[in-house]
Amino acid sequence: MDILSLFLIFIALEFFESNWQKSDTLYGLIKNNFSIFQKNIFLYFLLHLTFFYTIFLSFYLNNFSFWMSSILIIKFLDISFKLTLMQKLSSGKEIEEIMPMNIKMTIVFRYMNVLIYPLSFLFAIGF
Repeated sequence: MDILSLFLIFIALEFFESNWQKSDTLYGLIKNNFSIFQKNIFLYFLLHLTFFYTIFLSFYLNNFSFWMSSILIIKFLDISFKLTLMQKLSSGKEIEEIMPMNIKMTIVFRYMNVLIYPLSFLFAIGF
């Protein structure tokens, strides 16, 4: 498969991830994540497609460079952080206790991942 196709798939998956979590505020984003988490934890993991896609790309391209590893580590930390939040919400804590600031999610902030991760992928492959 050529690099352009892999790059476009990465962008499409990032759009998908951004759209299922989409909300006007950070609390809304966390609530969207929590509602999926409550339904099924396996579904929650499956909806983080770009994490699995990054693993696939690393092995498919045999590329474990700093940039590719950075993408994978950041995605892992993102999922870990969200799971920690989900666990605290499941135990009955209020969202305001866990995350005291409710940030407005502008369109730039919401879709920043669509630029950052695919561009990092291009750096990783030396394009």
